[in-house]
Amino acid sequence: METKAAVYHEKQRLQFCLLHALNNLMQAKDSFTRAELDVIADKLVLDDPSKEQWTPLSLIFRPHHNTLTGNYDVNVLITALEARGKRVVWHDRRNGASSINLAGDTLIGIMLNVTVRRFIGFWRGRHWVALRNISGVWYNLDSDLGSPEQFQNEKEVTTFLDNKISQGGEVLIVLHGDEK
Repeated sequence: METKAAVYHEKQRLQFCLLHALNNLMQAKDSFTRAELDVIADKLVLDDPSKEQWTPLSLIFRPHHNTLTGNYDVNVLITALEARGKRVVWHDRRNGASSINLAGDTLIGIMLNVTVRRFIGFWRGRHWVALRNISGVWYNLDSDLGSPEQFQNEKEVTTFLDNKISQGGEVLIVLHGDEK
């Protein structure tokens, strides 16, 4: 009898999709925290040689995140994962998803940044999604889903990724690096 692996899945809250996607990718609650991502976002601003001018709205709308709702950008994702010894490679969309080695030994998973429409189409934004192979099975760990969605095979993963790329999605490949 085959045992099904337990799959960790956080659900969407406000605009903390990057936080949820990172924890879903790492398969652990609080692998990353809101406080940790906020510190990273704030440090990115301090380290930026071309800092933006302060305005009263800067208290809420910061360059790398929104202090009330989250909405973290790719710089926070890359910095957070690199701090854990992971390597993030931006996939060249001109090559298509078939160029990604889904069976690679160093592959942890895939982070997608996709366009979403909310509030009956009145608001358009971006959303972070994690895909990961867990015990030989690929899962879509999108925090907007009620539960993880299992892919039948690698071909289905590739087709899904190609579809997201064709809709303007960005694909980031997360690899083992110098583990810290």
